[in-house]
Amino acid sequence: MKKLVFSLLLSASTVAFAQKKYSLVIHGGAGTITKENMTPAKEKAYTEKLTEALKAGYAELQKGNTSIAAVQSAIVILEDSPLFNAGKGAVFTNDGKNEMDASIMYGKDLSAGAVAGVHTIKNPIKAAIAVMQNSGHVMLAGAGAEKFAQQSGLDIVDPKYFWTKDRWDGLQKLKQKELEKSKKISHLPDYITVDQKFGTVGAVALDKEGNIAAGTSTGGMTNKKFGRIGDSPVIGAGTYANGQVGVSGTGWGEFFIRATAARTVAAKMEYQNKDIATATQEVISEIGKMGGDGGVIALDKDGNIAMPFNTAGMYRGAITQDGQVEIGIYK
Repeated sequence: MKKLVFSLLLSASTVAFAQKKYSLVIHGGAGTITKENMTPAKEKAYTEKLTEALKAGYAELQKGNTSIAAVQSAIVILEDSPLFNAGKGAVFTNDGKNEMDASIMYGKDLSAGAVAGVHTIKNPIKAAIAVMQNSGHVMLAGAGAEKFAQQSGLDIVDPKYFWTKDRWDGLQKLKQKELEKSKKISHLPDYITVDQKFGTVGAVALDKEGNIAAGTSTGGMTNKKFGRIGDSPVIGAGTYANGQVGVSGTGWGEFFIRATAARTVAAKMEYQNKDIATATQEVISEIGKMGGDGGVIALDKDGNIAMPFNTAGMYRGAITQDGQVEIGIYK
């Protein structure tokens, strides 16, 4: 493995790691992520976990395994970490529960799978893959998805497994802000409200056979109500892959759904002959014009990547075909 290149000054509107061929690209969520609000210890923790995820996915590709296996391995690392809003680090709903979504798509045959609104599946990305590979459906939700996951032999855990103090405190702060806002006395920063909408992990991989897979996993929106589901489990919105490109998004899900963000990137490349950098940037710009925030990661069949976003930062990284790891956090 070549030496880690720790890059934190990447442009949000460029390919970021140009002129190289990549095997895997990941993200760990977008939002109000600034150098001023990041301690050295926390920055190191995020960098190390993103690197671990990239290396796990890369190891699968080096073994000759599919891009699906690489996406799963990378995302599981992020789901198992309390640093990210997925799996163990999932945020809380308004009623104090952790409610998760995930999806996967395989470009070779356009197969796809997703789960939504689950509470007990340790690794939702594994459940999404099981739906894709072992059922006749694309999306399963709630108790039915959990029953299917259990019958598929996946790890089922007590909901208490997902409880973390940081996420619980985040819910309480947001509820306090809502209360104070109603009384027009709020003193909490706006990002407490804004960032309730962000936080997702995702991966896109290109295997040795030239096949692309894209996956996304999330804990959703802090303080969400009424069983709200965002873009992450929606094929074509938060996740998409075909023979040319794979895309995973993170951000304000309602806008990504309305923009059919992930599929639109692929369509711009397919029908308008646009390169990956242009296609992804145009989609993020369109989402911004609609009033939404977030970012996407994408990887095409030639090993080119793009990571545009319109927030203050986005946890992201990539690994080249020869094993060079590169990480980005800030804008």
